[in-house]
Amino acid sequence: MKPQVVFEDNHLLVVNKPVNMPVQADASGDLDLLTICKQYIKEEYNKPGNVYLGLVHRLDRPTGGALVFARTSKAASRLAKQLQRHKMDREYMAVVHGHIKQMSGKLENYLIKDHQKNIVSVVDKKTKGAKKAILTYEVIGYAEEFTLVNVRLHTGRSHQIRVQFSHLGHPLYGDQKYGAKINKPGQQLALWGSKLAFKHPTLKDLMTFHSEPPLTYPWSLFNNE
Repeated sequence: MKPQVVFEDNHLLVVNKPVNMPVQADASGDLDLLTICKQYIKEEYNKPGNVYLGLVHRLDRPTGGALVFARTSKAASRLAKQLQRHKMDREYMAVVHGHIKQMSGKLENYLIKDHQKNIVSVVDKKTKGAKKAILTYEVIGYAEEFTLVNVRLHTGRSHQIRVQFSHLGHPLYGDQKYGAKINKPGQQLALWGSKLAFKHPTLKDLMTFHSEPPLTYPWSLFNNE
């Protein structure tokens, strides 16, 4: 299996992550994107031995979209610093239940993760271990009982978009974890990594990559947006 490569050079490998594939190996034992990309580099460039590929950021397993790997340790370090300093621009598209009335907004909550259950909850900011989560959004359009939103992350908390919109009263379509009361089993989560922008780790040029969600339901409802 070959990855869908968007861009590659000596320092970077930008790919589109398929939905329902883990970014790295997990307890499921399912084929993961990191392994696929390492194998691709090994075969494409006839690399002997182990291939280095640095994991810079992640997308949840059910989420597809643009993802960057670092091909050198120097690139990994410099991209990680951009991420830590909020210099890496990450945007997402999501289909949420209901019509969000405010056309743009900022969501700011405090989250805590139960690692055993792999569930994130909104808590009071005084809660021990709580971490601030910030995102901004813009409404792109409405269709049926759904809203299509563009989301920009300002922090990178686990399940952040899913939890914050569920807390707002607009859970994501297909989210079995944070919208179980409204979604049906088997529905695909409608969350997509639509944009990545960062400075090239050595050339310092601004690199911007866009990724379009699949033309499947419910994305297909917004074809004309």
